[in-house]
Amino acid sequence: MQDPPRPTSPAGHVGAVDATVVPRFAGPPTFARLPRLDEVARADVAILGVPFDAGVSYRPGARFGPAHIRAASRLLRPYHPALAVEPFGAQQVVDAGDLGVNPFDLGAAIAAIEDGARSLAEATGATLVTLGGDHTIALPLLRVMRERHGPVAVLHFDAHLDTWDTYFGAPYTHGTPFRRASEEGLIDRTASCHVGIRGPLYAASDLPEDAELGFELVHADEFETLGVAGVVERVRDRLGDAPVYVSVDIDVLDPAYAPGTGTPEAGGLTSRELLGVLRGLDGLHIVGADVVEVAPAYDHAELTGIAAAHVVYDLLGLLARRRDRA
Repeated sequence: MQDPPRPTSPAGHVGAVDATVVPRFAGPPTFARLPRLDEVARADVAILGVPFDAGVSYRPGARFGPAHIRAASRLLRPYHPALAVEPFGAQQVVDAGDLGVNPFDLGAAIAAIEDGARSLAEATGATLVTLGGDHTIALPLLRVMRERHGPVAVLHFDAHLDTWDTYFGAPYTHGTPFRRASEEGLIDRTASCHVGIRGPLYAASDLPEDAELGFELVHADEFETLGVAGVVERVRDRLGDAPVYVSVDIDVLDPAYAPGTGTPEAGGLTSRELLGVLRGLDGLHIVGADVVEVAPAYDHAELTGIAAAHVVYDLLGLLARRRDRA
C-alpha cells in the first residue's frame, strides 16, 4: 500500500495525513494521523499510550483510553487559531505507540511504565505527552521527569486530590500517585497546584494533609467567582518559572462534557473552561504531560474522547509556541 500523503513544514517536520486527500475516517490509527516514531528521523514530541487501569478503585475501562483518544483525534486540523501556531508544523510530533504492561501485577506495571518512558525519552530526547490509562501512571512518569529536570511543578487538573495514602492497604493506586510523588521528592512543593477539585472527601483532614504535601488548590467552584482569567492568574503565580508537568484527569470536566470516565463527579468544569486555562499557560516551561482516565465504555457520542483529544492538541500547541520562541 502506498504511504498516505503528509505535508512537510518549511523546517522539515512531517505532519498529519492531508485530510483533503485522505478523508479523516481513513488513514493510519495514530494520534491525529501523525507519523509513527519509526517513520521519521527525529522527534521533538512523542505521544505515548499507556493502556493500563489496574489501579482504579471504581469503574474500570481506562485501558482502552489511548485508542479512544486517538480515534477522536482524527478531526484535528493543522492550525491552532487560539494559540496562532501549527502544533504539527513548528515541531516534529510522532506517535510512539503503546507500552505493553502487566495488567495483573501493579508493581511490575509501574516499573515497566517507568522503564519504557525513560527509554523513549533517552532515545529521542523528546517531550513526552502520555495518553492513559488510569492516574497511577503519573507516578512512574514523574520519576522520569525528576531524572531529566529535577523536582517539577505539577499542575494537576482533576475532580480528586489523588494524594490519599492507601486504598485497602495498597499504596499504589490511581488515588495515591501525588502523595507518593511528593514523598519521593519528585515534585516542587513550593509550586504545585490542583485545579478543578470538588465533591466529597474522606475526612476534613484531607485538605490540610494535601497542603503539607505541597499543593495549592483551586476549587471548581472558584471558576464562578474568578473566571478563567482569574484562575489562570492564580495558577501562573503558583507555578512561576519552574519546569511544569501537566497532568489532566478527564474527570476534571463535568460528566455532561466527559461521561466516559471511572469516577465522575457533578459540578465540574466545562470543556471551554479547561481549554481556556490550558491556553493561559502559554510561555511556561512545560516539560511533559499526561491525559488520563478516559474510559470509553461509559462514553457517549465520543464526548469524552473528543475533549481529551483537544486537551492533547492544546498541550502540543503550547509546546510548539515555546519552541517557536526558542
